[in-house]
Amino acid sequence: MKVLFIGGTGIISEAVSKLAIQKGMDLYLLNRGNRPLYLPQGAKVINSDIRDKGTIKEVLKSHSFDVVVDWIAFTPEHIRTDLELFMGNVGQYIFISSASAYQKPPTDYIITESTPLANPFWQYSRDKIDCEDILMAQYRNNRFPVTIVRPSLTYGLQMIPAALNSWQKPWSIVDRMQKGKKIIVHGDGTSLWTITHNTDFAKGFTGLMGNSMAVGHAFHITSDEVLTWNMIYELIGKAAGVKPDIIHIASDFISAVHPESYGSLLGDKAESAVFDNSKIKRFVPDFKATVSFETGIKRSVEWFLEHSELCTLDAEWDASMDMIINKYNTALGINK
Repeated sequence: MKVLFIGGTGIISEAVSKLAIQKGMDLYLLNRGNRPLYLPQGAKVINSDIRDKGTIKEVLKSHSFDVVVDWIAFTPEHIRTDLELFMGNVGQYIFISSASAYQKPPTDYIITESTPLANPFWQYSRDKIDCEDILMAQYRNNRFPVTIVRPSLTYGLQMIPAALNSWQKPWSIVDRMQKGKKIIVHGDGTSLWTITHNTDFAKGFTGLMGNSMAVGHAFHITSDEVLTWNMIYELIGKAAGVKPDIIHIASDFISAVHPESYGSLLGDKAESAVFDNSKIKRFVPDFKATVSFETGIKRSVEWFLEHSELCTLDAEWDASMDMIINKYNTALGINK
């Protein structure tokens, strides 16, 4: 099976790339080569930029693929480009959407693929919904062979997943814990959340690749383990050998004083997220998530310690956490 990944070296896609190669797939990666550390051995690299419309058709004209997966399509414009490139020229096109597209606030805490898509808080999620709408219209009207996958919070070795952390320098939250600084947990920390290891996600995802029965369907692929946010932060601290000094602050307050958090917090992580994985298990019978968060986050911390050059602090993010805490204490009349 000849497969094209547009991207393929990100947190989620890197694990899928490795498993696809292990399964014997003929994998091509179309990317700009900005993350050479995460290029899987055995993949063929097409060094180009999917956003360069002037050259991308020429780059791909000699290829046809059984499966195309676009890991970096975020807007309707990106989808329209893909449709121009692959309409009538691919056996299956897989769009990476987002579980944050599901209804916010939810009317039922159990999320299935039939849960409505609506997110008034986050433009990122609304763009993903618009992308899904375009693709499904093409499926219905022109038989474009689309499969939609909606990941939730998925992590791997090079990520420390938390509701509030630096995306560019994820070790920052561990650094803050190690220094004994306050760690913000939104709300009272008891809302439910699901975190999935990228190697588990890869099992379900590769089972959908080339699966003709999956065309026209949407899936989420997550762990069945459900944790509270308090437990998540405690397990991060345990993996790092420290007990985090947690301060609970309402999500509304955090978003008001730190608008950068508004979408991903009120539009995602402030709500409970418990997923019914019956559908992916029905289409991929051998899928089972086996990496607990306690095990996975321990591996991540160990990986960072082995790559000490990446154990750096995002000073701007750290200062923003201090700012939120100071404003919260001021509002309560606490002088700290």
